[in-house]
Amino acid sequence: LQLVESGGGLAQPGDSLRLSCVVSGLALNLDYYSIGWFRQAPGKERELVATIARGGAKDYIPAVEGRFTISRDNAENKIFLQMNSLQPEDTAVYYCNPYRGTMPTSWGQGTQVSVTA
Repeated sequence: LQLVESGGGLAQPGDSLRLSCVVSGLALNLDYYSIGWFRQAPGKERELVATIARGGAKDYIPAVEGRFTISRDNAENKIFLQMNSLQPEDTAVYYCNPYRGTMPTSWGQGTQVSVTA
């Protein structure tokens, strides 16, 4: 399994960023999997931020509900996270991964998002 995240960077509060993740090496086509975006802030444990199920159903943690949108392009093996109205507490390294209900154990390099005034 290979996961390559990109799109992070420096942002100011209220800005937007769009993260991308290219997934390869899965046993089945991407559309068989639920996928999650995760993040790990400095000094904190990694947390699940958003998921998109096989059928397209989406779920978000309350902290990002209404600001973040997860989407997928199965034909391109890509997962996206549109992040609007960024806040300093969104500062973290962001990761994508197939999600089966438990925290994955293998990760890509992630993409750093830093939100500062």
